[in-house]
Order: sequence, then structure tokens, then C-alpha cells
Amino acid sequence: MANCKPQKKVLLLCGDYMEDYEAMVPFQALQAYGMAVDAVCPGKKAGDCCRTTVEDSGAYHGYQTYTEKPGHNFSLNATFDEVDFSKYDALVIPGGRAPEYLAMNESVLNCARQFSDSGKLIAAICHGPLILAAAGLLKGRKCTAYHALGPVLIDAGAHWIEPKTMMDCVSDGNLITGVIYKAHPGYIQLVVKALGGKISGSDKRILFLCGDFMEDYEVTVPLQSLQALGCHVDAVCPKKKAGDFCPTAVHDFEGDQTYTEKPGHNFILTASYEGLDAWSYDALVIPGGRSPEYLALDETVIALVRKFMQSKKPVASICHGQQILAAAGVLKL
Repeated sequence: MANCKPQKKVLLLCGDYMEDYEAMVPFQALQAYGMAVDAVCPGKKAGDCCRTTVEDSGAYHGYQTYTEKPGHNFSLNATFDEVDFSKYDALVIPGGRAPEYLAMNESVLNCARQFSDSGKLIAAICHGPLILAAAGLLKGRKCTAYHALGPVLIDAGAHWIEPKTMMDCVSDGNLITGVIYKAHPGYIQLVVKALGGKISGSDKRILFLCGDFMEDYEVTVPLQSLQALGCHVDAVCPKKKAGDFCPTAVHDFEGDQTYTEKPGHNFILTASYEGLDAWSYDALVIPGGRSPEYLALDETVIALVRKFMQSKKPVASICHGQQILAAAGVLKL
């Protein structure tokens, strides 16, 4: 668990085409840990949306850089022009393309400077440090980011830490930076600790039951949130092994009579399904999306779910995931 008392307030600085995970994972994870998180965007008000982007490795397609696809519509819960920055304990800045134009917005730069001048925590990931560079806040400060930003941040006076992996994070006083969303477990853990939170959970082992076109948020938000608590999390899929990926689906409500579906991230599995020792795990998590429709027809999946239910271990299922529970006959009283 993560315990922050008294309750801390975090400001999430959003913009159109910020990276999908880099907005939603910290937004929901920090709330789950008991913090109040306000998501704002210059020129927009509470209830408006920011469009996000799904950024993924271009190596899957033989490209020399990452790919970009449309993501979810991210709902804001506060109005930028009405926010009193002094009421917040931390500023969190997602990456993606939004920082490129937010870095030219003087009200955004003033926001970042107010947090810096007061010594409050600032966390920025991927392209997020572009805003800090434009605000003149990186001179002499250790930081990392997506590797292509190195020359820009060095020119801004930063003490650049070249990332060795996409999961790297750097902490320097009240400044936390991360490479990309793959760094979220360590990045979010650093944010929680910097705000005085205590983290525990490393003795727990959690199994995620994955499949092609599971919903993008419904797998990665809980998975990275649990990893940030120190839990050991394994993600498996029938007929796939560790290192394989499952394509995910971005489901959203955009004014039609039902939800829309767009391609999401390619989700990397961490363990092999065949030979899995289910007894070694403390809980099972089943994401929604379209994958439960066909996973519910797999007898090995049904047997796995029944084993967890019979052992009285926690089984967490969301959205269409309940189709698997129904097929396993475990929802009857």
C-alpha cells in the first residue's frame, strides 16, 4: 500500500496529444494511493477533454523512431485559469507532443516556476522536461528524458543523465524525471516517497490474465500501479511466452451509441503461460476489452480462474472481464 497523510494534492499538467499512459497512469495511481489529483489544461475547463496519443516502439514495424496513434479522450477535472498553484504539493508533467507547444505558453512556464520557487516537487517524464527547459529550471540539475531530448536539455544547462534503459528515472532534490511510460513504476514510487508516503507490497505476487485486444488502460494502469507498490507482477497470455506482446484496444465513448475502438499500445508479456505455477501468486487480475470473449472459451483459462476462486485468493475483474468469470461458473451464489 501507499499511505500519504495528511492528504497531498497533485496538479497534472495536460495538453492535447500528451502520451496516453503518461497521463492516465499517474492520474489514477496517485488517486488510488489516497492523493487528490487535479488534471488541468490551459485554455480548457473542467469537463473538457484532451486527446491523447499512443506512442509505441517503431521497431515492431522496422521504423527508426516511435509510432503515434490516436488514444483516449482524457477528461479534465479542474480549470487551469481557476487553479491556485500554492494549494498543491506537486506538479506532474506527462510527455507526448503536448509539451512542445505548452513550452511556449507563458502561463504554463509561470506555473512551473511557482512550483520550483517554492521548492515543491516537480515530476516530468519523456518530453515533459521540455517545459522545464523553457522555464529555465534545468540549469545544473540532473535529469533524464526520452533520449532524443538530450541535446535540447543539455543546451538548457541540464546535467544530462543518458538513459541506459527505457525504465530509468533520476531524482535530484525536488525534481524527478523519467524516460518514458515504461519507467512509471519507479517514477511513481519516487513521487510517492518524495511526498512523504510509505510504500509496501513487495511480498505480494500478482498475475494478470492477458489477451489480444484487451483494453489498453485496463491492463497497464493497474499493472504499473501495483508495480509501483513493489508488488511482483506477471502478465501472461495463452499460447504466448515472455517477451511476446498483445496488441491492446483503446475503447472510448465519442458520441456514438456504443464505444469506439482504436489500436492501442503493444503490451509486452513478462512470463510464459505454459507451465505457469498459479499457486505461487496471491491474486489474479483480469482486464476487459475484447480478449475476454475468446479467453472465456479456453478451458485452461477457466481452470485457472476456478483454481484462484477455490483457493479464496483475490480475483479482480473489470469491464468485459466478467465474461470469463461467468464462463467459469464462479458468479453464482
